Amino acid sequence: MKISTAILDLDATALAEMLRNGTWTSEEVVTTYINHIKKVNPPINALVEDRFEKAIAEAKQFDETKSMGGRITGKLAGVPISVKEAFHVTNMKTTGCLEHRQDLISRDDAKAITKLRKEGAIILGKTNTPALSYCQETDNKLYGRTNNPWDINRTAGGSSGGEGALLAAGGAAVGIASDIGGSIRFPSHFNGVVGFKPGMHQVTVEGHYPEPTHPLQQRMLGIGPMGKSVRDMELMNRILTGTNPKPVFLNEYKVEILVEQTTYPLAKSTKNIIRGIEDFLIQLIQTKRGAPPLFDESAQLWQEIMSIDGSAAVEKEAFSNDRSPLIRSYLKERLTNRTKMHPYLSWAILGSKMFKPSKKRAREINDIILRGDEWLNDYLNNRLLIFPVYHTAAPIHGQVFKEIFSIRKTFLDYMPYIAYANVWGLPSLTLPVGKDENDMPVSIQIISSIGNEAAIFRLGSIIEKKYHGYRRCKRLD
Repeated sequence: MKISTAILDLDATALAEMLRNGTWTSEEVVTTYINHIKKVNPPINALVEDRFEKAIAEAKQFDETKSMGGRITGKLAGVPISVKEAFHVTNMKTTGCLEHRQDLISRDDAKAITKLRKEGAIILGKTNTPALSYCQETDNKLYGRTNNPWDINRTAGGSSGGEGALLAAGGAAVGIASDIGGSIRFPSHFNGVVGFKPGMHQVTVEGHYPEPTHPLQQRMLGIGPMGKSVRDMELMNRILTGTNPKPVFLNEYKVEILVEQTTYPLAKSTKNIIRGIEDFLIQLIQTKRGAPPLFDESAQLWQEIMSIDGSAAVEKEAFSNDRSPLIRSYLKERLTNRTKMHPYLSWAILGSKMFKPSKKRAREINDIILRGDEWLNDYLNNRLLIFPVYHTAAPIHGQVFKEIFSIRKTFLDYMPYIAYANVWGLPSLTLPVGKDENDMPVSIQIISSIGNEAAIFRLGSIIEKKYHGYRRCKRLD
């Protein structure tokens, strides 16, 4: 029996239930997804390494176990998923999208992957990132550029751009990604998928490449899911964190929508969408406009924390045994396009050296973080924040890089919405809520403190029901 492509619209929760009920076999589902990927992936270049044969074999094993009366308990049993290239997956490459690592095969799974496999997830393949996941746009020398399925002339975002593009086109039921500077939220917003960055230290980063070594950077990195529904994000978060939060009542919470500030750019279409959400929520829950503590400081803090070691570890990984000076490598690449280093990465490393804080400033940052954590823990106790994700929907390729990595420090204008959740280690749900004038997806973030995840998901579900949330991009079908 041939399955309708409508199956590609289903979230992982619905798909898992249908597999348990015997509506379809896992082999049918996995094969349908594989055939779809083969069709949609060439123009978007989202999946960079597949394991299709092994995925089909695992699906057959699931079906055989089920047909023989075996107990099916995994929350994702038989469900096809995608994985960001940055995670170790046994017998697959972990390249960091660097040419000199293209033959390195992982012997073990990352801890997060182990948890997903334990629940029966079937990995279809790994998705593209910028080199070392070090940019908010996805392009590299090894695998090339990932394109947005809604418009291939536009960015898919980064660093989890391959995940965002593949999921938007219906290439997996759900996926796993990471976020240290919007790397889940940029691609979710630009591609119109749902994403969740957990709070600091909630999901182990063991087996993620690269893994930050500085404590302030470690607190900014979140390992989390991307997919098609809020309930999938909640399910995946339970699997990844091992927690099972109790239901909450939203009447115990206040919603604070970020005030429209003239100091930070925001597209008119995004403003109008958020105003509509405000009008909707006012009827249901205590809602007002405001700005949380330390919002204005967060973009600067994010850049300084990312630059706190001058990206020494990243530079070492990037250049390996290549002793070419960084500046010479960058200039040569810009002039000849014939080096092994993508200019996005080399320029980001150069920028990190320029913005590296002094030892005195590093001590000040530590003090600010300690005081800020205490302040926000109290402020966000029963409060949910709604932010934009970026000032526009997905722009043309290269524009986001220019805005965030400019020597003129324009990141101060464009990163505050994103940086806040990273700097303060807060959980953030990204949810599609509309389209702009170019028919490109627009999303919002729902942010609060660790421990308020159930409230974030509850509010997200209400908004999702009103505004539909994920819609699969069918332009490449």
